[in-house]
Amino acid sequence: MPRAVVLLSGGLDSYTAAAAVRSEGFALYALTVAYGQRHAVEVRAARAVASALGVVEHREVPLDLAAFGGSALVGDGAVPKDRRLDDGAIPSTYVPARNTVFLSLALAWAEAVGAADLVIGVNALDYSGYPDCRPEFIAAFEHLANLATRAGVEGRHFTVHTPLLALSKAEIIRLGLTLSLDYGLTHSCYDPGAAGEPCHRCDSCRLRARGFEEAGVADPLISRAG
Repeated sequence: MPRAVVLLSGGLDSYTAAAAVRSEGFALYALTVAYGQRHAVEVRAARAVASALGVVEHREVPLDLAAFGGSALVGDGAVPKDRRLDDGAIPSTYVPARNTVFLSLALAWAEAVGAADLVIGVNALDYSGYPDCRPEFIAAFEHLANLATRAGVEGRHFTVHTPLLALSKAEIIRLGLTLSLDYGLTHSCYDPGAAGEPCHRCDSCRLRARGFEEAGVADPLISRAG
């Protein structure tokens, strides 16, 4: 089976992207980055998701982006709540260069294990305005991967898979349900409570809620909590 390194956050999108690529016959190597995010519940969810996916290997890499600051997700200011999701502004939850850093780590591991495929669950429709979720960024990184690695120079062609790029959140959820995914394992909230419960007011919570509503199904994470 061909190998693919998937960036696995424990969220709904990365879980679905990984499962979609797995359904195409790839063996998954999951990479989770503990980047100094506000709560460890995200990493715990990634472990549960990796187990459910039956990945070949799951690596957790500590990389403290909180040392640089610049984002509410690493404790630099409050997480915005109840803001307009279509105002076009890049929110304070943007983590500087996060997807560039994460994909670079995935590329390094892929080159080491002989994989030519990287997977990331970015989405250019129902997202919070992050510049590193756009197709232009993905195309540029793929070009870089083939230019800047020994494997690329020697003829291995790296591909960055983004199976969710053009899907709405509702379409992502419907895809996941066709793949029999348990979304009760996932975590989406940017600012969870002490026990990991979602705030229901941050961008990510609201996008998730809208997606399940438009998909016409109940969110198992909320159902179980109730």
